[in-house]
Amino acid sequence: MINNLFSVFDPTSHLGLSLNWIRAIIFLLLTPLYWATPNKTNIMANKIFYTLHFEFKILLGTIASNGRTLMFTALLFLIAVNNFIGLFPYIFTASRHLLIALTLSLPIWIALICFGWINKTNHIFSHLVPQRTPGALIPFIVVIERIRNLIRPITLAVRLIANIVAGHLLITLLGNQTASRTTLLIIRLIFVQILLLTLESAVSLIQAYVFAVLSTLYAREITSH
Repeated sequence: MINNLFSVFDPTSHLGLSLNWIRAIIFLLLTPLYWATPNKTNIMANKIFYTLHFEFKILLGTIASNGRTLMFTALLFLIAVNNFIGLFPYIFTASRHLLIALTLSLPIWIALICFGWINKTNHIFSHLVPQRTPGALIPFIVVIERIRNLIRPITLAVRLIANIVAGHLLITLLGNQTASRTTLLIIRLIFVQILLLTLESAVSLIQAYVFAVLSTLYAREITSH
């Protein structure tokens, strides 16, 4: 029985060594070995990369380039891998930590805002006031639009964290109900846990996709025209 429900999200350590970043870079350390020899998994991964490349190219529109689509594709895979690895027992999910989520969203947002204000100042100003806005509402609309733009990296990070934490908490709560239960009830709980793990596997991929797509749409909105 755990004293604190959220202690399941605490970073793990062994022999006084923090395993947060070690877990996060294990996948990167194994990646060169994966790409060294062609195989069916490699071919399937390449098809997924190309599919995402063309999809992000469509979303970016006129500002699309191989470098931009590669950046958002890499961002999607980084979040997806962290989310999926976090489903394994005793592994800290880095993407559900606010510091990690903001580290992914804040630099992208700052870069886009700086690029927009420096190179497309008139375009940024035009977004502050939608067309046919009554003159009396213009000051309020400008304030609302500024706040909306400022909280975008926070909403990206919180959306990712909330969806990952919600599923993990539900799995933890059901796991704590197995003590002193009947065999039939334990079997039912295990079946529900398996269903939840399947759902969380899908959520880990969907949230990575949503994060990358929203970042792409924000980039198109600021840098287009």
